Amino acid sequence: MKAKPPKGRGATRQAINPFHKQHIEVVHEEGIDEPVEEASATQVIATHPKTILNRVDSPDIGHSYSLNPYQGCEHGCIYCYARNSHAYWGFNAGLDFEQKIMVKENAPELLVKAWQQPNWEVLPIMLAGNTDVYQPLERKYQLTRQLLQKMLDYRHPVGVITKNALMLRDKDILAQLAAHRLVHVAVSITSMQEEVRRAMEPRTATLAQRWRVVESLSALGIPVRVMIAPVIPGLTAHELPQLVERAAEAGAQAVSYLVVRLNGAVGPLFTDWLKAHWPHKASKILRQIADLHGGQLNDSRFGIRMKGEGPYSDMIQQLFKRAQKQFFPVNALPEYNCTQFIRPHGRQGVLF
Repeated sequence: MKAKPPKGRGATRQAINPFHKQHIEVVHEEGIDEPVEEASATQVIATHPKTILNRVDSPDIGHSYSLNPYQGCEHGCIYCYARNSHAYWGFNAGLDFEQKIMVKENAPELLVKAWQQPNWEVLPIMLAGNTDVYQPLERKYQLTRQLLQKMLDYRHPVGVITKNALMLRDKDILAQLAAHRLVHVAVSITSMQEEVRRAMEPRTATLAQRWRVVESLSALGIPVRVMIAPVIPGLTAHELPQLVERAAEAGAQAVSYLVVRLNGAVGPLFTDWLKAHWPHKASKILRQIADLHGGQLNDSRFGIRMKGEGPYSDMIQQLFKRAQKQFFPVNALPEYNCTQFIRPHGRQGVLF
């Protein structure tokens, strides 16, 4: 059996950075070589990038830009595809992703600077895509709140997705954005089982807290989607109908799902995690995940990677469609209003 993760972390170990020529590992598990101790504390790395917006060209994603005020994520979700991107910064997809978090302190200023460009096209910006903008560090740095305030000040459409109840802190801004049809909120809920949530997403809000977010924001007229993601065969897939029904009870206006895909370093990390927490189910779950993706754990094909293919994918889709038809006959959020944008003045404009 593989070692369990350090307390409060998702990954059981560090991963190998494919861009590094050398790496350290334990050669003899018997103790002949001393294992490298992993610090459990989070390391914050302040950064000041030159740009903050990422153009999204994927046909699978409905937003044109993503904005990540943080790089890495303390939530520690073991299945997170964003783990792979940490290697580009000299870290790795394992514990580094959860413990070494880059904070982009000038994100709000860079956003306004981008809007000052005369050729800026008003299209929805997604917070975030490669991190969770309400991870624990947001309580201190408040970059997400500042960014939302900029969206409101300049009337720019924005989408937000999170697993953290800290979003309720910003319900005042979100409600004002909603009044102008400038915001969509997505709350990611993976399971109805707190045991699964605690193991799979160790530093996220509890399931009860996440349902409270859906209920509270929906009551304020803020359009909320419940994102059931990822659906994991043999572990959470059977819960789809129950999750859809619960989303309707909580007041969500829309619901959707994505199946698990384990690209790059996430595949081995997830495999180790699964063997540590559910050893008796691990082989079956991994086999069913591979059945969704043409016999592989990973899948990067546009149009297929999010839902999978084959008999097991069809079964998941039918489960979802049946529940959606019953509980979400109208399964959509209101369209963004992209006509209210107030372009900020550049330095020259301020002089006059």
